[in-house]
Amino acid sequence: MPRVSHSGRNALRAAKRVVVKIGTNALTHATGRFNREHFVALGQDLLWAAQGRELVVVSSGAIALGMERLGLSARPRDIPGKQACAAVGQSRLMQAYEDVFGGQGQAVAQVLLTHEDMRDRRRYLNVKHTLERLLAASVVPVINENDTVSVDELKFGDNDTLAGLVAGVVEADALILLSDVDGLHTADPRRAAGASLLETVEVVTPEVLALAGGTSSGVGTGGMATKVRAVASAAEQGIRGVITSGSVAGRLRAVLEGEPVGTLFEPTGARRGSRAAWIAHALRPLGTLTVDAGAREAIVQGKRSLLPSGVRGVDGDFDRGDPVDLADESGAVFARGLASYDAQELRRIAGRRTSDIESVLGYRYLDEAVHRDDLAVL
Repeated sequence: MPRVSHSGRNALRAAKRVVVKIGTNALTHATGRFNREHFVALGQDLLWAAQGRELVVVSSGAIALGMERLGLSARPRDIPGKQACAAVGQSRLMQAYEDVFGGQGQAVAQVLLTHEDMRDRRRYLNVKHTLERLLAASVVPVINENDTVSVDELKFGDNDTLAGLVAGVVEADALILLSDVDGLHTADPRRAAGASLLETVEVVTPEVLALAGGTSSGVGTGGMATKVRAVASAAEQGIRGVITSGSVAGRLRAVLEGEPVGTLFEPTGARRGSRAAWIAHALRPLGTLTVDAGAREAIVQGKRSLLPSGVRGVDGDFDRGDPVDLADESGAVFARGLASYDAQELRRIAGRRTSDIESVLGYRYLDEAVHRDDLAVL
């Protein structure tokens, strides 16, 4: 049986900055209609959590509310239809938060983001500074993906991923994902009667990921695998994560009081600096550099740059400054960084000494294929 991490649960009680993600299924009836009675009860839990803590809420629900307002019985399958629902529902979602929080004198702020806001360094810092200012003013940011203009994110429904990124941006102590299930089980509890809840996960391995299934709802889009990857990303940044049910009133309070509910994911890494966290978690790689064993050791153990001499292969089509993964010769990715040269240039200088760069290319930007200041070990 998985052990219960008492120290981890106690740490949740001491968490001062908390990100809570609320999934669509935690806000709706089985029919997909917005469950206002439950939302009010959940809002009371959020208000309680905001007392003595800094709280950030990542909330789904705009598309479901838009469906309700437009009289749709099923979630649209086409992107424009989903975008239209999001446009109609977003103001209604914020009004629901205003009704619950404002009545108790708690200010809330709407923040709409896309992954492009996270990938661009300047916009990432703007997001970080805005959220910090809101928290300093005791305002609860209510964050959602900007579904009206976001296409890929609508397809994959990864508000869970957004919550993991936000947790890193604000350097949260805890990330709590409120879903429609109690947590991660040994099998899908909807299909396997004997499935048991995993109370603590020390590290997310491929075996743990294999336990996570896809979404079974016609309203929400994020599956358990997305949630597990989100908390794993947070764990790599030193943030404890919990996946639990948002359909049960009082569950958020139970988590923050240290009760053994849901699945606790322990931190697996240390806090990163803002730039390293951005490289490691906010960027989507556009290519892969395969490096030899010596280069891998120099990067991981020696905190050194990647030189062209250590590059054994270049995959993908990317420009100078684009994010790339670094993999060893077995294909295992171990770092991510910003390329100092584009893909074609790196193919020409791969395996060459630094002194050969100018003679091969006719110019030289930097001595490194990826500079150590632009590297993050995963």
